[in-house]
Amino acid sequence: MELNLKAMAKINLGLDVLRRREDGYHEVRMVMQTISLFDRITLRKVHKPGIQVRTNLYYLPANENNLVYQAAKILIDEFGIEEGVQIDLKKRIPVAAGMAGGSSDAAAVLYGMNRMFGLKLSKEALMERGVRIGADVPYCLLRGTALAEGIGEKLTPLPEAPRCRVLIAKPPVSVSTKAVYENLKLDEASIHPDMDGVLAAIEDGDLKKLSSSMGNILESVTCTRYPVILQLKEIMKEQGALNALMSGSGPTVFGLFEDAKRAREAMKTIKMQGLAKQVYLAEMFHNRRKP
Repeated sequence: MELNLKAMAKINLGLDVLRRREDGYHEVRMVMQTISLFDRITLRKVHKPGIQVRTNLYYLPANENNLVYQAAKILIDEFGIEEGVQIDLKKRIPVAAGMAGGSSDAAAVLYGMNRMFGLKLSKEALMERGVRIGADVPYCLLRGTALAEGIGEKLTPLPEAPRCRVLIAKPPVSVSTKAVYENLKLDEASIHPDMDGVLAAIEDGDLKKLSSSMGNILESVTCTRYPVILQLKEIMKEQGALNALMSGSGPTVFGLFEDAKRAREAMKTIKMQGLAKQVYLAEMFHNRRKP
């Protein structure tokens, strides 16, 4: 048996950090949005027990350090699955980019294993297991437009965000999510994004209001260290983006465009200036039914 699945990328239309908890995790409030950029995952049931992982990127681990392996192992161990599984992972979502690529891959494997082996777990049950792999995995199973709270695991589905073109650009820098959060200073001087404005704009289906309300408090850390993020934001806005923002802890920047032609022109400019090697044009994605 073989299953072909799409693991969708996400962007953050708004990201706020409320406080650092005593356990070291951060309390967040963010709006997550699935976009049409995806990794492709092929699952195959094989007679030989165990988990085989193959990827198209030489530097990705093909063992227990890969989240797809961890996702498969959770269900194999819990349900005593005796057959093996082969996982072929074709990456397109930029790695370590603030787009939940690894979490989405894990979510797709949980979904696929549940279907392939007839485990009959509900989406909620898969989400409960997914949070053990990473805080973004439950959202990647839910997909669409959602408010994430707590450490990211408390999810509230929202109305569909207004449709538009989404330009994605990942500059050639590496950002540690852990380091970004550790260097985030939260005090009375902190400027928090207008999360209520983001939620109201989504409720109203108002793309311009959504764009003007977007914000990411983590930019206060990442943009000072990597000026290329600010450069990408400015180019997108100069080329017609309603607004541009860093996704997650970065370094990926996305811009929201009403006009597909202007989005393509912005893509061309970014490539010509060599600011990002990975540049994609995507759309808002709203289908929550399956990976």
